[in-house]
Amino acid sequence: MREDKRTQLQEKNRLINAPKRPDVDKDIDEAMMRLALQEARAAEERGEVPVGAVLVRAGQVLCADGNRVIERRDPTAHAEMLVLRQAAQLLENERLSDATLYVTLEPCPMCACALAHARVERVVWGADDPKNGGMGGRLDLARAAGLNHRAYGDAGILRDECERMLKTFFARRRAERTTDEMES
Repeated sequence: MREDKRTQLQEKNRLINAPKRPDVDKDIDEAMMRLALQEARAAEERGEVPVGAVLVRAGQVLCADGNRVIERRDPTAHAEMLVLRQAAQLLENERLSDATLYVTLEPCPMCACALAHARVERVVWGADDPKNGGMGGRLDLARAAGLNHRAYGDAGILRDECERMLKTFFARRRAERTTDEMES
């Protein structure tokens, strides 16, 4: 009984503290996600997992990039982290309030926490990541208790295109590994 009441209170607090949805323009969301898809394609051409991100504030694209983990030999060089770093340098401020991040894949826990620390207002992603997602997939850090900032998350913008790109990439990668193993 006591545990039920505690669970109910936690859920109530989660809902009360949930971020408020900012004004949304679906046409802008789709246009920005198309830019993120271009960055994902460029990442794929570099041999990276095809994830792209675009950071927008007041209708202006601040920066855009794709994964560079392999290129930089840096496990933190996710598209989201790269655009956060670039924007902070550009604006000479680590706080990116009123900004929206568009990314082709749901941010991982590392990126979700960085987005919270940067005070990004809204995160829009295409494909969900049920295995490693940090904004509702595996974890829901956007609504985690104890964070002093919570970004509003919108999922599924151009989902089919984003999912298709990732599925095609990983199918090709598995086929290449199988071919390499057979030749060895």
